[in-house]
Amino acid sequence: MTSAAVPAPHPPLILASSSPARGRLLLRLGIDFLQDDPRLDEEPWKALGLQPRELVAQLAQAKAEAICEHHPGALVLGADQVVSFEGDILGKPGSATAAIEQLQRLQGTSHELITGLALVDGRTGTCRTEVMTHQVRLRTLGQAAIERYVQKDQPEGCAGSYKVESLGITLFESVEGPDYTGIIGLPLTAVTRLLVEAGIDPLGGGA
Repeated sequence: MTSAAVPAPHPPLILASSSPARGRLLLRLGIDFLQDDPRLDEEPWKALGLQPRELVAQLAQAKAEAICEHHPGALVLGADQVVSFEGDILGKPGSATAAIEQLQRLQGTSHELITGLALVDGRTGTCRTEVMTHQVRLRTLGQAAIERYVQKDQPEGCAGSYKVESLGITLFESVEGPDYTGIIGLPLTAVTRLLVEAGIDPLGGGA
């Protein structure tokens, strides 16, 4: 009688993000992982004048590689997100005042919410990337409503100045795109594809 093959253990998986929302999403795949903040200065990349899709892909990879330096041999998943609107790239506002200004621009209009993913394999140096775009339209809000929203949800650290996983969803009129988890910042369909390519299937349990 032969025994069933035991799947080889996969290398540690690390999410290169301090975002609680991204961490909660990744938990849904049922794979053990650690979470670590890459503390990356994004300004040098933003100064390059890259197109939005290229920018998020490069920043996601840079975040993953920064964590790989401290966790050799791990699989590291990086993510980045920006808003593209009227030729401008809108990142994290950084302050309540800037968040209000962003939402004043975006209200009653449509914009692109672009999310980049990068999975770096510390064993080989291989990097797999995915970029996902959603078309988002915000309803017309008015100054008072915008100020109340920013005070309640404090979205200063979120691209577009809204927390979709929280009260920010009430700002939306419509969303078009391939994966609603992508608007929160970690599209799980794309994450699953990257993990499977790297030898980790959430349904299979091993490399």
